[in-house]
Amino acid sequence: MLEILIVEDEAPIRDLLSMNLTRAGYHCTAAADGRQAAILLETHTYDLALLDIMLPEVNGYELLDYIRPMGIPVIFLTAKTAVDDRVKGLLAGAEDYITKPFAMAELQARMEVVLRRFHKVDSRLTYDNMEIDVESRKVMTPEGPVSLTPKEFDLLVLLVRNRGVALFRSRIFQIVWESDFEGDTRTLDLHIQRLRKKLHLEDRLKTVYRVGYRLD
Repeated sequence: MLEILIVEDEAPIRDLLSMNLTRAGYHCTAAADGRQAAILLETHTYDLALLDIMLPEVNGYELLDYIRPMGIPVIFLTAKTAVDDRVKGLLAGAEDYITKPFAMAELQARMEVVLRRFHKVDSRLTYDNMEIDVESRKVMTPEGPVSLTPKEFDLLVLLVRNRGVALFRSRIFQIVWESDFEGDTRTLDLHIQRLRKKLHLEDRLKTVYRVGYRLD
């Protein structure tokens, strides 16, 4: 299980991040300020750090300087939206810079990009009694292996990694089909129907009205 350090001084945001990323299969440790995060970094190893910039005690830029020699990738999550701030954050060594407010699905997608870049993505996922091998692209259930098409497999991985999160149809198209959503839902709806049938997810893979889909 990948270890994520969350450094955020606003408790509601910190708790929301921890809850959603834990549901997605990450192990999260949270710190309310930069000094507390630095103490955690002295005794623990993390695969990725999510940092606010405007932190008490030690700010995000200072903490990034402390983290960088450890080889831990950093994504800034901040309310600072000016172009100069984004450029400063990226030039300081952050792998990505996401402005608040943001969608959890977008954050998780960007996290996966960074983790893949550092060869830290889990190659095996589990959901209930299902095992998913991302590298070999195999799905195993108690009844045996399940054959999925390439897009069905990619869609399943996206849903499992974002379990509990309502994914917009447009975002699913961008990630799975690598194209913009043009309003025709038939292709996506058909793939969802096949996943429900093949993996017995009729009661777990929900349609979210006017949004898209959510895997509970």
